[in-house]
Amino acid sequence: MNHTSPDKTADPATDPTSRKPRVAVVFGGRSSEHGISCVTAGSVLAAIDREAYDVVPVGIAADGRWVLESDEPTRLAIRGNDLPQVDAGRSPVALMGAATGTDLVVAEPASVPSVIGEVDVVFPLLHGPWGEDGTLQGMLEMAGVRYVGSGVLASAIGMDKAYMKVVLQAAGLPVTPGIVVTRTEHELDAVGVRARVEALGFPSFAKPARAGSSMGISKVHDASEIDEALAEAFRHDPKVLVEQSMEGAREVECGVLGTLEGPPETSRPGEVRTGGDHEFYDFEAKYLADQHTEIDIPADLPAETEQELRAMAVRAFEALSCEGLARVDFFVMPDGSLVINELNTMPGFTPTSMYPQLWAATGMSYPDLVDRLVQLALRRDTGLR
Repeated sequence: MNHTSPDKTADPATDPTSRKPRVAVVFGGRSSEHGISCVTAGSVLAAIDREAYDVVPVGIAADGRWVLESDEPTRLAIRGNDLPQVDAGRSPVALMGAATGTDLVVAEPASVPSVIGEVDVVFPLLHGPWGEDGTLQGMLEMAGVRYVGSGVLASAIGMDKAYMKVVLQAAGLPVTPGIVVTRTEHELDAVGVRARVEALGFPSFAKPARAGSSMGISKVHDASEIDEALAEAFRHDPKVLVEQSMEGAREVECGVLGTLEGPPETSRPGEVRTGGDHEFYDFEAKYLADQHTEIDIPADLPAETEQELRAMAVRAFEALSCEGLARVDFFVMPDGSLVINELNTMPGFTPTSMYPQLWAATGMSYPDLVDRLVQLALRRDTGLR
């Protein structure tokens, strides 16, 4: 596998000999995954090559304000069970159109706005709505700014697990059986909703259709738990997906990464196993627990199963028109068959996140992975060109 990058000083947006490309690392956001986005940003800020790129950390506060954040990766680490937050009191920033591109402008109170300079690439490390779902990508498209990761359509479909299933099924890919329930539907006909959930069989899982990091997910063991599980999921999204539990299945994940030339490549797959009080790979098991979550990379799979899984991951990536990166999560059933659980267009980059661990086991270091993504973004077109 060729992980060689071209000359990192090249800047296709301007004169390639003038300066280093400027990368705005954007993180935080308005979603319930604000803290995890900050942790991800801290890891990327620590890994990105400062000799190759000018780096500007931009935080989006929980209330939606954009600020010039401090370039201190250690401040963005998890402290015990406490997640970091964007400092909303810092200087406001905005992207503004300029004659040669898009400038990042800082607006101090009672001061003349100052221009940091032209932004060549935005590295959007937001998770969940208002960032990972195509909204930020659409704004960047309108501004003509290159960015890391999937475009508007793939980001939106990837965020909405219900529509993701529709697209994957249309591409002939197997997905977990499930139904969609809206808050309005539940309010108008709770009895009918419960009947539909019961018809799926137990156990099942209720999850927000448009959330990540396992936020709002509950395992439903019997009919008595339906309403409580739906209420928890509705706290995050008025649209909920209820899916059959793939009992006896192994949870195996695979990274997909774009290449500078040619088709995307895949990582060795990794298996997640949870224990203790964690019935499934929930938020605490992902980010806050270290004694009850085990990860095997590479997963112990027959060679033909791994080959099929990696090929299926690329098919899912292409079915959604993804760009740059994605993590595809599978269930490996007891009979060896494969079912796609979901695809994540902006997987986490925290120290415990699967995506960078998968690539490390495949031979690509964290800094090289970050560099590849920035290089891919520098070479992408803006708009429909």
